[in-house]
Amino acid sequence: MNLSLVFRALLFFTAVLGWQLQAAEPPHIVIMIGEEEYHTWETLPEFAAKELKAAPYRVTLIQADATDKNQFPGFVEAMRDADLLLISVRRRTPPTEVIDAVRAHLAAGKPLVGIRTASHCFALRPKEPAPKAGLAIWQDFDPQVLGGNYTGHYGKDAATITLVPGAESHPILKGVTVAELVGHGGLYKNTPLQKGTTPLLMGTLPGMATEPVAWTHRYGEKKARIFYTSLGHWDDFKLPAFRRFLLNGIAWALEK
Repeated sequence: MNLSLVFRALLFFTAVLGWQLQAAEPPHIVIMIGEEEYHTWETLPEFAAKELKAAPYRVTLIQADATDKNQFPGFVEAMRDADLLLISVRRRTPPTEVIDAVRAHLAAGKPLVGIRTASHCFALRPKEPAPKAGLAIWQDFDPQVLGGNYTGHYGKDAATITLVPGAESHPILKGVTVAELVGHGGLYKNTPLQKGTTPLLMGTLPGMATEPVAWTHRYGEKKARIFYTSLGHWDDFKLPAFRRFLLNGIAWALEK
């Protein structure tokens, strides 16, 4: 055996492997923002700039059009190579091709993260008229995709957050001091969750029911990873514990 040739071949393949690793782009996260209550049009871009891009992830921010809240310019194009979709949207009826792009992303087994109003992102209220031609809804997005059961919320009082027994070792909770989390902006009613969900955190208001505020789910034939939390108020983003929790949720969804 010519050891010199073997050595040169090893050097060549090592160089090729190193080039491929350097050339590989970070995962691409598309963040879809369309709500008027919780200031995620401010908090999520700041979170992306400070936390996500440093991870590192590539990030595309898609904001609802200022003159037509159901339009999300650039969304369909951005989703063509998205590795993860993060949704902060409240009761919008976007163009059919936007909903189709979300469905295609999930059907491919790609992950999705939802915060706060994502539980009713594409749903109409009872008795609301059907959307105009060319626009679409996904009324059952919450139970089907997120595994939730949103039916409203308890006022605006801050909720106490506690760990679900047995969830201590879940990777989404790694390095998260749960005692430092607060459920600002009102506790969502999500009980009971759908079959197959894995609850992580609960929220409690004095004299009221305890509700799940964070869980994981799997969607579709390819078992796309889903992480949802009803946290996401602007004051939540001020907490290092919440920022770490959300960053962990994204990493888990991407299997990082």
